[in-house]
Amino acid sequence: MNELRTVVDVPWELIAPIIIFNLILMAIALTDCIRAEETNGPKWMWCAIIIFVNIVGPVAYFVFGKKRD
Repeated sequence: MNELRTVVDVPWELIAPIIIFNLILMAIALTDCIRAEETNGPKWMWCAIIIFVNIVGPVAYFVFGKKRD
């Protein structure tokens, strides 16, 4: 039973800021992607990348997917 207890003990004070940062970054990237008239590639693909590829997805959208004027 002690083995299970050590697996469940998660340092939330270290993990919570990363999760919050990821959710905020994802929301900003999705909002920008949906509002953009054009992107480099299909919008549906960038939305899927933003949602399913955690922190790297939104950063990749801003670096590669966002169309520059």
